Amino acid sequence: MMAAPRSPWVWIPSLYLLQGIPYVVVMTLSVVMYKNLGLSNTEIALTTSWLYLPWVIKPLWSPLIELLGSKRRWIWALQFLVGAALAGVALVLPLPAWFQLSLAVFWLMAFASASHDIAADGFYLLALQQHQQAAFVGVRSTFYRIANIAGQGGLVYLAGVLQERSGSMATAWSQVFMLLAAAFVLLALYHLALLPRPAADRPAARTGRPIQEFFAVFKAYFRKPAIGVILGYLLLYRFPEAQLLKLATPFLLDAPAQGGLGLSTKEVGIAYGTVGLTALTLGGLLGGWIISRVGLKRALWPLILSMHVPNLVFLLMALMHPGSLWLVSAALALEQFGYGLGFTAYLMVMILVAEGPHKTAHYAICTGFMALGMMLPGMWSGWLQAQIGYPWFFAWVLLATLPSFAMTALLKVPEGFGKKEAGA
Repeated sequence: MMAAPRSPWVWIPSLYLLQGIPYVVVMTLSVVMYKNLGLSNTEIALTTSWLYLPWVIKPLWSPLIELLGSKRRWIWALQFLVGAALAGVALVLPLPAWFQLSLAVFWLMAFASASHDIAADGFYLLALQQHQQAAFVGVRSTFYRIANIAGQGGLVYLAGVLQERSGSMATAWSQVFMLLAAAFVLLALYHLALLPRPAADRPAARTGRPIQEFFAVFKAYFRKPAIGVILGYLLLYRFPEAQLLKLATPFLLDAPAQGGLGLSTKEVGIAYGTVGLTALTLGGLLGGWIISRVGLKRALWPLILSMHVPNLVFLLMALMHPGSLWLVSAALALEQFGYGLGFTAYLMVMILVAEGPHKTAHYAICTGFMALGMMLPGMWSGWLQAQIGYPWFFAWVLLATLPSFAMTALLKVPEGFGKKEAGA
């Protein structure tokens, strides 16, 4: 007798938690760490924005993951590699050349993480039916963002606690990364044992002409209908967030004399890791549920408004400088709830674009353009904030939502896509 299909709840939360951890380590936790260790906002934004590059160019090797081996095998092998890289950061921080060495390890981690994204997203598309993909898109988004909040919240708070005990910020961050490496490897072992084995998870059909096969995947993608609108949407949907994300944590940490809120490292951890985490979880779950009930087409505009309008809280905080930690936490919770709602729509659009015989590679190409849309605006965000200050910077972020709205208006979504059918 065949074994019953494994519930998606067994593996989707942990899989997307591990997809999010190396990303938040490279793109967000590194920002806090480098800020704690004395780098300027301009140096941090420019240096860490370049680390987006592996996610931008990962479509270049995505056909190889589709053509060589199962997605399941790629997943657990790359998870062990990321675990080793996390341990590597812990080992180099006490050394004299800590900055250069940590940056090199972050680059390795970024390439491994980008490759893992290809395999994990392809596995998700192969292991679930379309209505399940819609229903669980909020779950995967939620746990991916939980990894982000855990990085910005729990791990940052832990670094603050360890710094108070050891007296050394470098030692504290080294201990955080070693603990994170151990947890990552344990979850990789969990996936080695419990990831399902869908029949569709096998290498793509081979014709004996590997070079032609490789380029055929890209040709098929760029021949999709309305590809110009699709690319504009992928690049611009997160245009405001790309700039906000790099300066949100420095804004919370900077002293009031510099325009920031003057929170401690521990307080930043509390603000992101308590109320914000709950709001993010609820927003992500609700967004996936809404799409599965009414379809992506009907949900698209309410969800994009939910994502961008709450960015207003950063402008208000920059103008009013609230002194209450719980008021700051509540503002961040509103922003995180809206993000959880809105990002589910973006994920479902990428799933729609990837429909066809090359789902894994085409979804990876979508995420590559998403990463490019995050990398380029993030590179200038630190310089821009330094020139105009936090209030005008956050006002600019609100204005930067207009290209996202414009591309969403041009997007064509089939009626009923992502909606759960009666009896399904």
